[in-house]
Amino acid sequence: MKSINIFCFGFGQIAKNFLKKLIIEKYNITLTATSRNKSSKKNFNGVNYNSYLFNSNKFDNNLLVELKEADHILVSIPPEKKEDLVVKNFSKSIEDSKVKWITYLSATSVYGDHKGEWVNENSETKPTSFNGISRLNAENSWLSLQMNKNLPVQIFRLSGIYSNEKNILVRLKSGTAKLIIKNDHYFSRIHVEDIANILFKSLSKFKSGEIYNLADDKPSSLEEITLHGAKLLNIKNLEKIEINNLESEMLKNFYKDSKKVSNTKTKKYFSYNFKFPTYIEGLNYIRDNFI
Repeated sequence: MKSINIFCFGFGQIAKNFLKKLIIEKYNITLTATSRNKSSKKNFNGVNYNSYLFNSNKFDNNLLVELKEADHILVSIPPEKKEDLVVKNFSKSIEDSKVKWITYLSATSVYGDHKGEWVNENSETKPTSFNGISRLNAENSWLSLQMNKNLPVQIFRLSGIYSNEKNILVRLKSGTAKLIIKNDHYFSRIHVEDIANILFKSLSKFKSGEIYNLADDKPSSLEEITLHGAKLLNIKNLEKIEINNLESEMLKNFYKDSKKVSNTKTKKYFSYNFKFPTYIEGLNYIRDNFI
């Protein structure tokens, strides 16, 4: 049985789906995680672990002992004030640890607006949003550690994440989804299970200093996805909103960037075939099994 001692900065849906994959693959797991809540002992799908307090103001010093023993570190917490909190607080501890695999989960917002054209890992990064700028700063912090301290770091740039629990079908059923009209607006997405599967693949095929896009095969408009979801649920007469009438600042920022994210490098390097190659397979699966 293979063993893994993994430290997760943040324990959200990606980390949990990755742990589920490790359990399925019958790994012997030593798990430590951080949370914004007070430190406690927890259990996830039969795996007992310590969850330590860590936020922008303070952290539980007890986590340092387990961090130094970790051989794998997954970083899924967002930057704050344009800097990566893990690098800021723990770079020296990580340098002194037994780690052989560090994965920083970034976002494709680092590319900014490419007017609907394709981007790959060599494309210009010109983020327009605060989140995109912060993510790029965090990436550079990790890559600096990789180069200057010879730490084993890879970066995954994630597209819009959906899951069996959080998706357009759930929003359509609850009545919160709107049909927003904007021509020639493209973005990419990925099902959380595919992220977990690629993370797992990278355990045995790791190359330090590399960046990979995690996106499915079909960049599309949100309008197209919403209409497909409505068709699956037989919902008609969706409320239409013109882009200029949006009130949500988050949505306004979302529509500033238009790009198609290439996954060619990821599929080739990890020899990976997506479980959900497009939103069509993903939403059909969710409708048939969870809705």
